[in-house]
Amino acid sequence: MTTMRTIGMIGGMSWESTAEYYRLINQDVRARLGGLNSAQVLLHSVNFAPIERLQRDGQWNIAGIRLSEAARHLEAGGAHCIVLCTNTMHLVAPQVAAAVSVPFLHIVDPTGIEAQRRGVRRVGFIGTAFSMRESFFRDRLLERHGIATIVPEAVEQAVVHDIIYRELCLGIVTEESRKLYRDVIHALAARGAEAIVLGCTEIMLLVKAEDSPVPLLDTTALHARAAVDFSLAQA
Repeated sequence: MTTMRTIGMIGGMSWESTAEYYRLINQDVRARLGGLNSAQVLLHSVNFAPIERLQRDGQWNIAGIRLSEAARHLEAGGAHCIVLCTNTMHLVAPQVAAAVSVPFLHIVDPTGIEAQRRGVRRVGFIGTAFSMRESFFRDRLLERHGIATIVPEAVEQAVVHDIIYRELCLGIVTEESRKLYRDVIHALAARGAEAIVLGCTEIMLLVKAEDSPVPLLDTTALHARAAVDFSLAQA
């Protein structure tokens, strides 16, 4: 019997993308192990509304405290690692990681590893306005993996952000929004992006490979795969 370590997931931001994490992780485990095998997971799903208010108000420390509590609960429940199922809230990743003694699987690292594997040196990044404006993602991508990042222009950032919060987080997917995202992606490629990082866990609900002239690096899928790698690795 395969030894499996328990994945601790902090989800709910939004639950739409958390459901994708859960699906991807379980599909990957079944693909690797076969039969009736499924992932060994603990999920702490937070209410997104108060977290989103803290984001808007710039109360990142308070948000970090709440997510740190969730991480501690997961560790106390037997989780062997922590997976924060959101790009934006990795702004407080150091705070959350410091709250537990088990490994924190950072979302940037599997993205950087995949970019290196593909020989990509410069990526375009789309995500929430917080993720595009703040440097936490691109700094780690450059410092740890040697990958440079470019982001959309300010007007394009506003479009990308609004679609995430007004549509994707509510499970709404439209062709009009797909076209707007396609335009942003093509503009980044024209500016020299060799791949596009889908840097918000909801974007994969909208954007597919055929929407981009360059490869897509889906942080949700890569993060989920890294969680399974950890779970199935020999302790």
